[in-house]
Amino acid sequence: MKAKTIMTAVMMGVPLMVAAQNPIIRDQFTADPTARVFNGKVYLYPSHDIFPPEGQRQDWFCMEDYHVFSSENLTDWTDHGMIVTQNKVPWVRPNSYSMWAPDCVERNGKYYFYFPSAPAEGRGGFAVGVAIADSPEGPFVPEPEPIKGINGIDPCVLQASDGNAYIFWGNGRCAKLKPNMKELAEDNPKSTVKFGNREMEMVGVNCLEGLPNRQAEGPFAFEANGWYYLTYPYVRENTEVLGYAMSKNPMGPYEYKGLIMAEQPNGCWTNHHSIINYKGQWYLFYHHNYFSPNDDKRRSACIEKLYFNADGTIQEVKQTIRGVGINKATEKIEIDRYSSASADVTEELIDTVNTFRSYMATLPKKGSWLQYNDVDFSMITDGYLIMSVKASDDTEFCIREGSAKGKVIARHKLTVRPPEPPAGGAGGAGGGMMMRFNRDQRNQWLTQTAKLDYIPSGVTNLVVTNEGDGALSVDYFRFKVRPKYFTPVTANAAVAQPDAEGFIHRWLLLEPITKPNSGNTVFTDSYLREHFNREYFKGQQTIVPKDGQKVQAVFQQEQAPAGFGRGFGGQQQPAQPEVKTVKQTLTWHALDSENMNVKLFRFAEKWGEEIYGVLFWAVTIIECDEDIENVRLAVGSNSASMWWLNGEETLLLSGDRRMVKDDAMSNRITLKKGRNILRGAVINGPGMSDFCVRFLDEKGNPVRNYKINLNQK
Repeated sequence: MKAKTIMTAVMMGVPLMVAAQNPIIRDQFTADPTARVFNGKVYLYPSHDIFPPEGQRQDWFCMEDYHVFSSENLTDWTDHGMIVTQNKVPWVRPNSYSMWAPDCVERNGKYYFYFPSAPAEGRGGFAVGVAIADSPEGPFVPEPEPIKGINGIDPCVLQASDGNAYIFWGNGRCAKLKPNMKELAEDNPKSTVKFGNREMEMVGVNCLEGLPNRQAEGPFAFEANGWYYLTYPYVRENTEVLGYAMSKNPMGPYEYKGLIMAEQPNGCWTNHHSIINYKGQWYLFYHHNYFSPNDDKRRSACIEKLYFNADGTIQEVKQTIRGVGINKATEKIEIDRYSSASADVTEELIDTVNTFRSYMATLPKKGSWLQYNDVDFSMITDGYLIMSVKASDDTEFCIREGSAKGKVIARHKLTVRPPEPPAGGAGGAGGGMMMRFNRDQRNQWLTQTAKLDYIPSGVTNLVVTNEGDGALSVDYFRFKVRPKYFTPVTANAAVAQPDAEGFIHRWLLLEPITKPNSGNTVFTDSYLREHFNREYFKGQQTIVPKDGQKVQAVFQQEQAPAGFGRGFGGQQQPAQPEVKTVKQTLTWHALDSENMNVKLFRFAEKWGEEIYGVLFWAVTIIECDEDIENVRLAVGSNSASMWWLNGEETLLLSGDRRMVKDDAMSNRITLKKGRNILRGAVINGPGMSDFCVRFLDEKGNPVRNYKINLNQK
């Protein structure tokens, strides 16, 4: 389904966004990555490995087309779709699946895309063609014939400071191009080369002659620091390395200087690369078979930073899974592509069939950690964290800043083990019943949210620490900007009034009290009166709280055994509810709701320990210049609620409610002259919760001639 969606979008001409670390493209294979800088962006022109169709050699390279990608930050990549395909190039043998490593350069406002393939006519082997466009994204129009005089693979074009363009190909051969960029220049040197018993005249020069060049291919030439660099893969021992040579002349002679990158650590036979300078930093693009670890013919593009020594030589580059670029905190951060980790952290594919689901990192025990560098929080002023995680058992983990002992950004308890049924309880001897609401979620991928205890400023490093007993696996993190639901009411804030429709926006809200409920259907009148009138904290019906005031909630909590009535085999006996003492320290918050409906669920996300199965308390202070008689309190609430005016029960909304304004109205009441205390309690089960409150007169018009003043002396 995913592949079909991607293909449809590309065919419709819709660019696809891919946010990534190493590998940088995560929905298709991208080998032989040639990067170029055009118009202030990085454009990537890779070959496109695919799994061989029936009838093709199954253990060999297979490429039928080319895509182009672009990025401004090296982490967000846009797929502009297919630009050249084998069966629409006149000179290419149909269904040859040999569209190997390409290149693209700009000259005089035109973009020249060079690519090798198997020619339809001639001696076989490879030829190199060119397709031309007015934009780096295409559309590209292939020339009807390949470039005469080039027999080989892996073209690279160097536009040198001497004003000429030079094309490199194969095992390091180089020739000058004509200004039209489509033909070899007439004044290129020629030489006779023997292939066994055959002799062939070759245009240009072999720049790798006399250098380490065993099975050399994929030359990439560039100019920097007053030198010409010829970089290329070759086999040093059993698999390819990336080496380089330097010269003062684009056509040599070149002097070998050493390695840019050693052999692939997992034995992937090939490597292929390009090197660019982007915004003052040099980068090495290369490939690896991350998404096909058992098949090194399906490769994926990666990036690392590259540095020069003072004498112009290149420092050897080490592969990383983190790659490069600064991730915005709001991007999907593949946290498993970490920068560093404790020695016990491991990584493996999430899905060995659909490998593009990428990897997971496992922190096996308490004290395990991983670090992910360069995350930009500048766009986060208020937010929360979404993450994809799984655990072998109940555990706790933190996201910290800078180090394993750094400041806590978010802390999350992950409960995955179902509670044990009471021995001999409901469901027969041994408590063998089906757990009704608590599934076993051990080793299951879960999408979790966590509030932020702290928001870093600017760019920082994230550290995930396992602080519990269960092994923790992480896939991705994403920080979300929280929509503005509330504005804190300051001590010197002006008094408020109802809005144009009479709704009250200013409230004192208490952080939610934990009150587990199996569902909203239990919210009958009698249940609500019983549970709302229990004492959870001192003065709950008389307190006139202030912003920041703390209360100690201490109460007895009853909870029926999970799954009662759902057991099998044997007669069930009614079980006694479990009773436990709950203690919570909670804070009152003076807030203006941005909406007429006060979104308690969002309040709980930011300030609560739990967001489901909780009890909310709300208080507002109404000041009237005179008695306002014969008004009705009109309330809507998502889930059940109860409301008191000046200590008297005024309205009860029972049952499984949805938030509808004026869902219930009280009898006629009087808002007395002076101060009136309106108090509400809202309870929710496994769902959202919010409420809206206003007063209506005898004609159903909103009452607005009063003030809301929470700053009582």
